[in-house]
Amino acid sequence: MSVIEVRDLKKSYGTVHALRGLDLDVHEGEVFGFIGPNGAGKTTAIRILLGLLHGSGGQATLFGGDVWKDASSLHKRLAYIPSEVNLWPTLTGGEVIDLLARLRGKLDTKRKSELLERFQLDPTKKCKTYSKGNRQKVAIISAFISDVELLILDEPTSGLDPLMELQFQDCISTAKKEGKTVFLSSHILSEVEKLCDRISIIKDGKIVESSSMAELRHLTRTYFTAETKRAIQANDLANIQGLFDVEIKDGKISFSTEPDTIDDALRWLSDFGVRSLTGNPPTLEELFIRHYSA
Repeated sequence: MSVIEVRDLKKSYGTVHALRGLDLDVHEGEVFGFIGPNGAGKTTAIRILLGLLHGSGGQATLFGGDVWKDASSLHKRLAYIPSEVNLWPTLTGGEVIDLLARLRGKLDTKRKSELLERFQLDPTKKCKTYSKGNRQKVAIISAFISDVELLILDEPTSGLDPLMELQFQDCISTAKKEGKTVFLSSHILSEVEKLCDRISIIKDGKIVESSSMAELRHLTRTYFTAETKRAIQANDLANIQGLFDVEIKDGKISFSTEPDTIDDALRWLSDFGVRSLTGNPPTLEELFIRHYSA
């Protein structure tokens, strides 16, 4: 079942085309990564999904309901964390958490206490005294305390230190185990790679890649470093095709190769007597850079 379904979604601001026919499918119970640089259209797409903006064309639905016409009823089933959190300045962090939790249902006080301790937030301070990171914590706690089916997260860890990012990642894993659907927009590629089942890469308002992490990794080269019994010389490279970024130094050879030529490369290496061999699979960052440097 598709929790989020977007077809040929467009959004223009005069002559500026923020979305140019966006297509998305996010399935129930998965953690879905939505990545791209600033200006690619991520936040515009999220605001349309939340019913805060009206698309210029195409269709977007949550749980089968129209994101614009059914926004009020749909918001009862989701929680949202923006990248820039603005809170009521005269309320305390705890009061804001209670207010937002009750808007989505009853307040789970035990869960609230657990999250406050986990994220090391003092709930008695006024929101106007909070740093950006602490304001972000209020939004995160408010989202994870809620018994909702869908979490829409737009750069949710902006302003958090590395320890708090780990706590956030653990909350995402828990949400997935509970069967919740997570739509995660993030600039931290390692975070997306660790958490997400599938990703979509957006460029200039359109999706340029969309698949599972395992399926996407076959699109980039794997990097190998080998130490051999018999030293490999530069002229030995004439006997092998499909090696890239080759470096021979101190009795070791480093290179990258496409998936279809890994077998040929390893057979060629074996002729020199392999002492040690390490391989590094392609990363999401490499795939991302490939699209945005083209």
